Amino acid sequence: MSDETVELARKTIANLPVFAGADAQSMPVTRLGGLTNLVFRVEHNNDVLCLRLPGEGTDEYIDRKIEAHNAKAAARAGVSPQLVFADPDTGIMVSKFLDGFETMTPDIFTSKKGAAARAGTAFAKLHNSGETFDFRFELFSMIDDYLEILSKKTVDFPEGYHDVLAESAAVREALNARPAKLAPCHCDPLCENFLDDGKTMWIIDWEYSGMNDPLWDLGDLSVEGGFSDALDMEMLNAYFPGGPGSAEMGRVVIYKAMCDLLWTLWGLIQHANNNPAEDFWAYSTGRFERCRKLMDDPNFAQHINAIRKT
Repeated sequence: MSDETVELARKTIANLPVFAGADAQSMPVTRLGGLTNLVFRVEHNNDVLCLRLPGEGTDEYIDRKIEAHNAKAAARAGVSPQLVFADPDTGIMVSKFLDGFETMTPDIFTSKKGAAARAGTAFAKLHNSGETFDFRFELFSMIDDYLEILSKKTVDFPEGYHDVLAESAAVREALNARPAKLAPCHCDPLCENFLDDGKTMWIIDWEYSGMNDPLWDLGDLSVEGGFSDALDMEMLNAYFPGGPGSAEMGRVVIYKAMCDLLWTLWGLIQHANNNPAEDFWAYSTGRFERCRKLMDDPNFAQHINAIRKT
């Protein structure tokens, strides 16, 4: 499989203007990780680049023109590598590769001193950059869109999903009553989308990015990284110079539950599409159970009320 994907990368390189004149067969090409896309490290003319080939079926829910616009804006904001080439028709992208940076994981976030704080600082830099992303990341509209995609596929839902979705109406009402000021957001902050050298945290992969409540990013990263309360506060104190208030904490906790509610559906789409990257049924049921547990906590209603009182 690795040889096949590298050969695919070489065939792509041979037809890209950014690599014009290069011998694709002799260039060092290394396959990297990725859940839905094919990603490669490519050495070219004393430079190191990252080649991204879109995964099969991703055109159902990713607008590559929006992604390219937002990736360029994130680079201008100083939180993401420079985008060198993007073809919105094919989804092929080439960006600068950050050598010397470590790809983050939940374990590394837990063990690496100051990592959560650096992520909070990177988010603050992005959210306060003044850049404008194309696309409005709207939680409940995206849930509806994913449900529509799933209605055309043969797939089961985790038991109780639609009941919990109905219960989330209280969240929707509170957020609509107290809308946040929108900011350019990553919206899909998997730990692996963060690169760190111990001094600066960079963010990559802008497929789901858009204008959003900035606290979505913090709540979602907390979930993806399995952050402890201490790591949450490290990140939040770096993001908020004076520390978060009750309403900010309420939004972060609520978004922890809501991101699991949303990404459960994303996982079901991958499951229905037979994506071999991992067991997406287990991924989806695990996320849903975590969402339900948090929403069943008596304190969850208090966080909703804190938003309403803002």
